[in-house]
Amino acid sequence: MNNKELVLNAITGVFIDKDITTLDKYFSENYIQHNPQIPNGTEVLKQFIPTLPNDFKYQPGVVAENGNLVMIHGRYENWNGKNMIAVDIFRVENGKIAEHWDVMQEEVLAKDSANGNAMFPIN
Repeated sequence: MNNKELVLNAITGVFIDKDITTLDKYFSENYIQHNPQIPNGTEVLKQFIPTLPNDFKYQPGVVAENGNLVMIHGRYENWNGKNMIAVDIFRVENGKIAEHWDVMQEEVLAKDSANGNAMFPIN
């Protein structure tokens, strides 16, 4: 399995299947988190994932791999009551996700944007 497949399997397991065992399978014991609202490690995620609302959805879009870095442009529906577009960046080490960064912004619909373009591809 390449790094791109590993990260896509991991984020699908966590945010689509809401399977917290995915964290033990794909994330390093020393997982480093750069989102300032989330501590290092996976314990907080194990507590958080089961509390996601029933109508929460995650949709991965473009996935890019550059060596041990993988980036996913994704859409989080009902993330704390808002739809968010994010680029999640993961560093893979020894077959596990070792580190994570993200850049998130609230989704603006195409009809409300200055250019008329959607922020995320709609299939």
